Amino acid sequence: MSEDIKKIHPYLPTLVNQLRAGKVDRREFLRTSTLLGLSATAAYTLAGCDEKQEEQQSSTTEEAPAATTTTTETQQAAAPTDNVIRIGMRVPALEDPATFSWVYDSNVTRQVCDYLTRTGVDNVTRPWLLEKWEASPDLKTWTLTLKKGIKWSNGDELVADHAIWNLTRWLDEKVGSSVVGLMKGYMLTEYDTGQKDDAGNPKMGTKLWADNAIEKVDDYTIRLNCKEAQLAVPEHLFHYPALILHPSENGKFGVNAIGTGAFTLTELEVGKKAVLKKRDGYWGKAPAVDSIEFIDLGDDPAASVSALASKQIQGLYEASVSQFAALQKMDHITIYQVSTGQTAVARMQPIHDTWKDPRVRKAMRLAIDSEKVLQAAHLGLGSPGEHHHVCPIHPEYAKLDFMKQDIEGAKKLLADAGMPNGFETEIFCKKDPDWEPQAVQVMAEMWKQIGVNVKINVLPSDQYWEIWNVETAPFAFTTWTHRPLGVMVLGLAYRTGVPWNESFYSNPKFDETLTRAEGILDVEERRKVMVELEQIMQEDGPIVQPLWRAVFTGMDKRIQGFQIHPTYYLFCEEWSLTA
Repeated sequence: MSEDIKKIHPYLPTLVNQLRAGKVDRREFLRTSTLLGLSATAAYTLAGCDEKQEEQQSSTTEEAPAATTTTTETQQAAAPTDNVIRIGMRVPALEDPATFSWVYDSNVTRQVCDYLTRTGVDNVTRPWLLEKWEASPDLKTWTLTLKKGIKWSNGDELVADHAIWNLTRWLDEKVGSSVVGLMKGYMLTEYDTGQKDDAGNPKMGTKLWADNAIEKVDDYTIRLNCKEAQLAVPEHLFHYPALILHPSENGKFGVNAIGTGAFTLTELEVGKKAVLKKRDGYWGKAPAVDSIEFIDLGDDPAASVSALASKQIQGLYEASVSQFAALQKMDHITIYQVSTGQTAVARMQPIHDTWKDPRVRKAMRLAIDSEKVLQAAHLGLGSPGEHHHVCPIHPEYAKLDFMKQDIEGAKKLLADAGMPNGFETEIFCKKDPDWEPQAVQVMAEMWKQIGVNVKINVLPSDQYWEIWNVETAPFAFTTWTHRPLGVMVLGLAYRTGVPWNESFYSNPKFDETLTRAEGILDVEERRKVMVELEQIMQEDGPIVQPLWRAVFTGMDKRIQGFQIHPTYYLFCEEWSLTA
């Protein structure tokens, strides 16, 4: 067996030995071995566990107790007889999937267009449109092989040219895709544009680091020739804006868009609903439901609860803490819950005078009692944040001394920074879900203790989306979803010059250390580098991170096949509806 798996990748025998010696846990073994090209079935066999059973256990459920009271609406409502599943979820404009910034954008498009890979609820990434991938021993060459015979909804066969068009477009700086945040370190290089910024410094752009960085081998094979070693290419290919679009539509998406997925988008009303119908000719298992409808119920959590209670909808994309008790009282609902790397950060933009001094940024962190924020804003469902945006569930997470509240230490830092009396500022946040403004309110009371008075500007979600990553919002509270790896989060959010760097943070030492970590396959060695990154974030970084969320939702018991994904991804072709 050792020689057989060595042919797939030379590191695999070492990984097996580490598993048997207890140096890596089963979850990390599954993730890394499949990343290196071992099939999920073989990986689960070597790990001594059942693939289907393990995947199901990754998505926990909680049966709601029988309701003590029943609303009039529930008494009057009859179970729907059509083969349609309706889900309460925001329905935004869906113009260019490569630039999506929110998961629910992709949850509509995901039913129409596929990804090259798919990361399941067990955090294991598998081929999807790909048949397989192979990594070179130095992790600098990744060979991607497409499944043959996959047809687009217009009858074309999926070929390498289509995948290459998408890969190239994601990395085009003119598009502005957040995929750049993941791939910049190994696929791109910077160049001087010949222009100057307001301070007279050269404006830098990005481009593919070499002419053959993305190489067509044949009609079904693509090779990525990387500038640096990279351990997570398959997982990057499932970043939610990395949807594979038909090149003829030039990156645009809408009603009747061409796709390889199980459904066709037949109706879209922004802020109201999106309707998807199953299509003939899907390459995978035909979906069991005729239609999926996403219904936008706005920012009011009570509206979603009412619609679920009256069976106007059969499930929620996500539930908020204020809805938890109501969901428990609905006897037709199952509550699904999962621990995740979902969080929110109060990000400070160091490009503004208030936040330029790292001592001021650290003082804002030291003012926070993370445990109290978690209890007050999220019912204690999750774990306290540590202000470095690497979660305990990430395989390379390094446990540092916990950054406890230190009011006197924070005051001293402000005094050293020339602000002994504190200062006034304004923070922007979203109205929905309601735990976000609650968390900000709790933190604002804590900041008062160090002389920082924070005015809270609560915006409707659609207005917040317009300012979350712009320079005119120096201080704001933004949610970030789960990623399988800590290095993925840090690359997306804090690498210099990438589209989702909402804080405009720039630290060359951080960038260099992150690129180094991304090329280390051995999780123990990568964790050593992660110590450096986490320390940089706590000492110099641009965020206050109060909590990690345990997320949950409610689904009608008639829905079969649903599993809650740590990133709230919906795979509707897996669902069915019982009578």
